Amino acid sequence: MTSTPDLPNHRPDDLPRRPDVARAEVVVPAPGAGPGNWSGAPCAVHADGWWVIAYRVRRPVLDGRGVGVVVARSRDGVTFETVATAARDEFGAESLERPALVRLEDGWRLYVSCATPNSKHWWVESLTAPTLADLADGQRQIVFPGDDTVGVKDPVIVRDGDRWRAWLCCHPLTDAGHEDRMTTRYLTSDDGLAWTDQGEVLAGRPGRWDARGARVTALVAEEPLTLTYDGRPDAQSNWYETTGLAVEHDGALQPDEGWRAHSPHSDGALRYAALATAPNGTRRWYFEAARPDGAHDLFTAPA
Repeated sequence: MTSTPDLPNHRPDDLPRRPDVARAEVVVPAPGAGPGNWSGAPCAVHADGWWVIAYRVRRPVLDGRGVGVVVARSRDGVTFETVATAARDEFGAESLERPALVRLEDGWRLYVSCATPNSKHWWVESLTAPTLADLADGQRQIVFPGDDTVGVKDPVIVRDGDRWRAWLCCHPLTDAGHEDRMTTRYLTSDDGLAWTDQGEVLAGRPGRWDARGARVTALVAEEPLTLTYDGRPDAQSNWYETTGLAVEHDGALQPDEGWRAHSPHSDGALRYAALATAPNGTRRWYFEAARPDGAHDLFTAPA
């Protein structure tokens, strides 16, 4: 599957309403006022009667960049209690970014995006534990190491029995000063630890709103395969991505220009959209979006 410039509309019948700040509630406010203070980059699942999220906290003035990942749960999907916290120092990372959280048959697995100090490189490490509360001290393994040519982060990971799928954001490191560019690759696995790369499936399109890159953020539907993704037009828009939709057609993921989401405030960012579904069919978006002072809150809204 590869991106194409032509954009026919082949949406699934049960496409959820797009994430919208106007009808959303704040789940976790930014840790401070002003640009660069972010609570967000969430992943979300519904399991064991709980809405469970993992998200990144960034405090640029006090601590610089992403300082930790928080795991929290809620009965109503809006009011959350913290269950576990993983700090960047535990990974030897300069910053942490979007995690992924997966329910296992006998526990949980948290995937953490880690920035290599004094570098543009990123890697992804996993923590596996019997309970959510034990994740911070879980068994660790580097899952997506990246290399000298590419930094990898922000995975979207879906498990269906023994079938594991991942959409992984890749930042090329071969052109100095342009490491913010991003593409998405698709990978498969039998255990969620050892992965096989199936190739690039989504990339930026010259001259479009997503020209600088495309990062998958959520699996929305299986038939046809439908994914939300973050995009931005240029390097100056780094950190201020907005959300689009890509639908598979004729074996390729094709962006749908009629489905976009952004914040009406400050830098316009509405990014890292995650979708969770309860057993009764109730769906919720969790996403990071800009507020008027330039900080980013973590929001939820019915889907």
